[in-house]
Amino acid sequence: MIDEKGTSENPQENNSELDKEKENVESTSENQIEGSATVEKEESAENQVEELNSEQKESEPKEEVSSEDQETKSSNDESVQEEEHEGEHEDEHEELPDYAEFSKEQLVEAIKEISKSDNFKKADRIINELKPVYDEIYEAEKKEALDKFLADGGEEADFAMKHDELNERFEANYQLYRDRRKKHYRELEHQKDENLKTKIDILDRLRDLVDGEETITSLNVIKDIQKEWKSVGPVPGNQSKTLWANYNALLDRYYDQRSILFELKELDRKKNLEAKTELCVKAEELAQSEDVPYAIKHLNDLHEEYKHIGPVPKEEQEPLWQRFKAASDAIYDKRKEFVKNLKEIQTENLEKKEQIIEKLKPFLEFDSDRIKEWNSKTKEILAIQKEWEATGQVPKENAKEINKNFWGNFKQFFANKHEFFKRLDSMREENLKKKQEFVEKAKELCESTDWNKTADQLKGLQRQWKEVGPVPEKFRESIYKEFKAACDKFFENKRAGSKDAQKEFEENLKAKEDIIAQINGLEAGDLDQLEAYEQAYGKIGFVPKEAIQKVKEDFSNAVQAFVEKSEDVLTDEQKEKVKLMAQITKIMSGPNSDRKLNQKENSLRKKIGDLQNDIVTWKNNMEFFASSKTADKLKKDFEEKIEDAEKEISLLKKQLRIVRSID
Repeated sequence: MIDEKGTSENPQENNSELDKEKENVESTSENQIEGSATVEKEESAENQVEELNSEQKESEPKEEVSSEDQETKSSNDESVQEEEHEGEHEDEHEELPDYAEFSKEQLVEAIKEISKSDNFKKADRIINELKPVYDEIYEAEKKEALDKFLADGGEEADFAMKHDELNERFEANYQLYRDRRKKHYRELEHQKDENLKTKIDILDRLRDLVDGEETITSLNVIKDIQKEWKSVGPVPGNQSKTLWANYNALLDRYYDQRSILFELKELDRKKNLEAKTELCVKAEELAQSEDVPYAIKHLNDLHEEYKHIGPVPKEEQEPLWQRFKAASDAIYDKRKEFVKNLKEIQTENLEKKEQIIEKLKPFLEFDSDRIKEWNSKTKEILAIQKEWEATGQVPKENAKEINKNFWGNFKQFFANKHEFFKRLDSMREENLKKKQEFVEKAKELCESTDWNKTADQLKGLQRQWKEVGPVPEKFRESIYKEFKAACDKFFENKRAGSKDAQKEFEENLKAKEDIIAQINGLEAGDLDQLEAYEQAYGKIGFVPKEAIQKVKEDFSNAVQAFVEKSEDVLTDEQKEKVKLMAQITKIMSGPNSDRKLNQKENSLRKKIGDLQNDIVTWKNNMEFFASSKTADKLKKDFEEKIEDAEKEISLLKKQLRIVRSID
């Protein structure tokens, strides 16, 4: 029977439909990558490295070629497939749960989880294991129901299996997965078409550049195009070979027909030689590793990187490749031996994982009332998790139990941590209530005109505020602003209502104006007296609000006039010192002087650090210049930049000493 959703009451029929759909949807993508050679497949080492070897040869076509020509170049087929389709390899040895031991309810929960997965290849493996188990349960239930129906006098032709809740949930999640899977592969094919358009556009831009006038800057554009080409995903299989061949032909034309860039090309080849030599060293290190799965996985990455690095000097090409190939072959040989000894290795892994579980036990008893200590322990347990995940597989008969032990302890720690943060949230709520009470008290006091008493009360509230712990994050800023606004309102009223304070501000203004007048009357070059006036100016307190800007401008103008008047007397260093001292004096006479001085000091340190980093970078770049007129000119420019930067650093360090000398 077929229900209204289009699914059969018989799960076995639905399973067959999924298999057919899987064959139809995957046929294109699987055929396209059928020729790809990766270190994860069961091919011989010789076949795998020969495919990559074919790409290292520098006898690629020099002109654009047609798709018909490409069909004859069978020696490059597999390397092109590797370029356009990076295979996603499932771990063939990954263990799955023993679904035969699952109850019907557990199977429903399992397929519910699978229905959300985006790893469709792994999900297909799981469904192939899980679905037959569920079908067997379903058929047993159906047979039992049929036997009962017949025993009650019914006819087999009239029998219809009724859906219960678990059957409906299983079928719904199964159908959801099929729909998502179908959509995924449709989108994959659509993306390949989009990638084809993108690569055609890249070829057009590359062709325009190659056919245009050659310039030094165009080399950087070529490099950007190479990065962009590499970042584009797979294209339809019938287009990949032609695209790849045309792309390489255009790059060869670019390098071969532009003699003006010969030196840069040779430099690039030397850099490629260094990069590929480094990959050889890494491959040789992997060949010494006893962790064979790790070595195989990372060797695949090294092959992919080696393939995309580009040409090296011709005399180094073959020896370098043979070195890389020899390291690869050594790893492949280890892989063969590893497969033979897998059972023994799995037993060793079981012992390692049992030791890791022992490391988790102290975490179950950990407790603290400090967030930092919980965070520190969290980092430790996550490091243990990485150690667990890095440890290989264990015998299948032990896998379920040991995984249960590890993840049970692991989750218990985080359950304890969750309880701590629940308590912490409760404490923050209590702190919020206390601070809300402070806000209400501050609002009651903000209109008071009993200046001294109320000021003491508000300062006391501010001290208590600091003693109360943190509040929930979403209220932290708003509650503080509300409290500060109430306090500020009172103190603004106090300042506005205090005639004595206003009188003091007026006297400060007159004192600052007197010093400005004395600076204007200084003799040219009397630097000591100027510094004395500046220090006296900085010690004077606040002035009326409406006079702040004007007195600052008058002070700056007086110092500037002194500098101009002393133009022939003061050195450049003394002039800079005068200006810097004037800036510091203005900072010291304003609010938050300590914070602003720290900002000034940090600013000077940052400038010095930036210039020092620039010098290091320029010196490193100069080491790569070849001997030529162009390189000599660039080298001279860099030397001038370095000299100017060192002079500026010297001046900034003197300014820093002045700022740090301020008490």
